Amino acid sequence: MHAVILAGGKGIRLRPYTTALPKPLVPIGDQHAILEIVMRQLAGAGFHSCTLAIGHLGHIIRAYVGDGSQWGLRVDYTTEESPLGTMGPLLTMQDRLPEHFLVMNGDVLTDLDFADVLRAHRASGAPLTIATYARKVSIDFGVLTTEAGRVTGFTEKPSMDYRVSMGVYGVSRDALARYTPGLPLGFDELVLDLLAAGTPPNAYEFEGYWLDIGRPDDYDRANAEFSHRRDLLIKGA
Repeated sequence: MHAVILAGGKGIRLRPYTTALPKPLVPIGDQHAILEIVMRQLAGAGFHSCTLAIGHLGHIIRAYVGDGSQWGLRVDYTTEESPLGTMGPLLTMQDRLPEHFLVMNGDVLTDLDFADVLRAHRASGAPLTIATYARKVSIDFGVLTTEAGRVTGFTEKPSMDYRVSMGVYGVSRDALARYTPGLPLGFDELVLDLLAAGTPPNAYEFEGYWLDIGRPDDYDRANAEFSHRRDLLIKGA
C-alpha cells in the first residue's frame, strides 16, 4: 500500500508556530511531531511506501524524515516549485503511483484506520473516496428568513449538522487522467468535476478521534489532549 502526504503548505493560519518550522513538524506532546505520528500510523497499518509532496521549508522535512527507514517505510519526494492546490501535486507523479493509493494532509491527528479507507475505496469502484467526520455548528443569533422586505420565518439560535472532509482520501489514478500536470488542481474542483460527470465520490464515514491542526486553538487542544490519547494514536510506541 502506498500513501501520499501533502506537506507543502505554508501553514499561515498556524503562525507564529510555522515561522521557522513546516506545519507537519510542529511538536505534539513532548517528543513527537505530527508527521512522525502519521508515519508511525501508516507503517502500523501496513503501508510500505510513501511520497511526501513538499514545498515551503521542504528541506527541513527531508532532513527529518530521510528515506523513512526509521519507521519501516520507503519514502520519496516531490517538490512544488509553485502552489499546485490540494490535488495538483499528484499530477506530477502519476507515472510512479499505483492504481489505488491513499492521499492525506500532513497535519491530521486521528485514529482513523488508513488501511481500511484504502480497502473501502478499492471495493467501492469510485474514483475518489473521502473520509468524512460529523460536525455541528451552533449559531449564536436568532436567524431570520426574509422575502420582499418582510420576515417570513424565524429560528432561535439554530444548529447545523453536516459532514466535513477529514483531509484523507482514497484515490484511483484514473480520476486524475483528464488533468494537466504542472497546473493547479484543488480538491473542490476535482469533486465538482466528478459530480458533473456522474461518477460521484464514495464517502467513508468516521466517528473516532480527529483534529485538523489548522489554527492555534486546534494546536493547543491537540497538545492538551495528547497525553490522554497517546496510546490510541501511537500504538506500541
